[in-house]
Amino acid sequence: MTSPPPRRPIRELPDELISQIAAGEVVERPASVVRELVDNALDAGATQITVRLLGGGVRLIAVEDDGIGIPRAELPQALKRHATSKIASLAELESVGTMGFRGEALAAIASVAEMGLLSRTEGEGHAWQLEARSGELAPGARSRGTSIEVRELFYATPARRKFLKSDNTELAHCIEAVRRHALARPDVGFAIWHEGRLAAQWRAVPLPGLDGIARRLADVLGDDFIERAVPLMWPADGSDARGLRVSGFAGIPDAARARADQQFAYVNGRFVRDKVIAHAVRAAFDDVLHGQRQPVYALFVEIAPERVDVNVHPTKIEVRFRDSREVHHAVQQAVESALAVPRAGQALESAPGAAAAPAAPAPAWTPPGRQAGFSFPPREPEPGHRVSDVSALWGAAAAPAGPFSSATTRPPHPADGGWAPATRPGAAEAATHTPLPDGDWPLGRAIAQLQGIYILAENAQGLVIVDMHAAHERIVYERLKRQLAERALASQPLLIPATFAATPEETATAESRAEALAALGLDVAPLSARTLAVRAVPTTLAQGDPVELARSVLAELAQHEASHVLQRAEHELLATMACHGAVRANRRLTLDEMNALLRQMEVTERSDQCNHGRPTWRQLGLRELDALFLRGR
Repeated sequence: MTSPPPRRPIRELPDELISQIAAGEVVERPASVVRELVDNALDAGATQITVRLLGGGVRLIAVEDDGIGIPRAELPQALKRHATSKIASLAELESVGTMGFRGEALAAIASVAEMGLLSRTEGEGHAWQLEARSGELAPGARSRGTSIEVRELFYATPARRKFLKSDNTELAHCIEAVRRHALARPDVGFAIWHEGRLAAQWRAVPLPGLDGIARRLADVLGDDFIERAVPLMWPADGSDARGLRVSGFAGIPDAARARADQQFAYVNGRFVRDKVIAHAVRAAFDDVLHGQRQPVYALFVEIAPERVDVNVHPTKIEVRFRDSREVHHAVQQAVESALAVPRAGQALESAPGAAAAPAAPAPAWTPPGRQAGFSFPPREPEPGHRVSDVSALWGAAAAPAGPFSSATTRPPHPADGGWAPATRPGAAEAATHTPLPDGDWPLGRAIAQLQGIYILAENAQGLVIVDMHAAHERIVYERLKRQLAERALASQPLLIPATFAATPEETATAESRAEALAALGLDVAPLSARTLAVRAVPTTLAQGDPVELARSVLAELAQHEASHVLQRAEHELLATMACHGAVRANRRLTLDEMNALLRQMEVTERSDQCNHGRPTWRQLGLRELDALFLRGR
């Protein structure tokens, strides 16, 4: 048995050691220093920021800005721990509107590296230079603004330096840190130099709102990102009367990637990694992504500063919302609404010789591959392209009994072995009395069926190829979802309650959120101190595992809105029903039936992907067809 170590007296740590301990949280690698210094430059009102690096930032990090500068008398104060000009009281801490506010970054950096400051304000005749190690203050030369040099990072803590990666790896992290700032601030120019060579540069964009964001996204992430993204806004009118607004761009499902390397979320201009936002986006992409693909997006959440806590972690990359459910709902609604609009109309808009829209003021810059200006269509598209009712795909017999039996359903065709609801009331009449002229059909006019699987259609741009089963599956699925949403969520008691051993968190959630559980059709109550009993479940999920359902809902309730779990489970059931109810492969369709399917696709939400995330249609333009046959060469 080892003897306890000898007792040591309790004493205060030296200031330098305190700063080095703090630096362990703030300064992880050169990119951490770059992030903190760029934060300060933005808070100073800079319009141009230049970052110069040597050795991937290990030998030198120099950040220059044209901000308001630091007065001579305040330069020594800037290097002290917990010294800042950004907050002065608890009230200001609870409503932080700047990028930095903790007042510890410069002191932490100075404790693990050699650092010098050179700054000049508008009214001073020359700049002043301060050496952090010696405290020597001397005159210097530069225009208005501040330059900070950090040399030999971690020289004072060589053990930390051994954990750094290669120069190229550290350089990549530094560029990524600046890139995250650049996406949120298109009004600011950024330049990164490494070993005397320009590594990256993004010029300031003199465009307001989403136009400026779109241009900066194209500059930083490439034209392909913005060409394959849709603008989003919540509320739809762009107002922030409720102190919360969501805007940005979400990549279409076809743009999803294998890695989550193009997911950018900002809260009041600050890049964050937040579970609430990430969960909301994933929920919005639930039934339009294929497999384990990761969505791409750049989201900007603007919220009243007092409704979000940014003082969660020294790196300021985590936040905590006062009302996380409201933020979750806003982000999910913004992304869902943007993805819901069928993209078939773009095939017509970009077609050569397409009819011009009424004249409207155009922004100074148009994203590549899109018409001028951004619009945010309503969630429910107008039935403007209905030429024929999709009910032409089925016979007219009595409606069968079933969980969704109503006057709006029709029986299945015997060859299908499934069923599907008809269009909403009035659709067939509208189709009969409002035929559309040729050329106004985004997905074109059906001309043939290929191998009993694909529909071939001709539109103004060229050839459209449609997977008829996948397309009809989405149409039926969206109709079922709408019907389910229009009725109350019924609850079915279990003959024998299902019990399970619960964790303390699950028990506490079941007791505190009983009303929310009841609204979702669930009855979960404590049976003992460590056991919960599930006494009722939603009727539509009565055949599932009640314990697994209850655990999932309780876990979601502890973090987010549990309605998403039930919605996902119900939608999986509806997706299965839609798959069996949609037209099958090798079913021969008439031209009228094919055209009916195309018209329904044009007005059905998310009709560009089936329930499993596979694309439902593809466009082959005339140029692509000409290239196949070497025409014009």
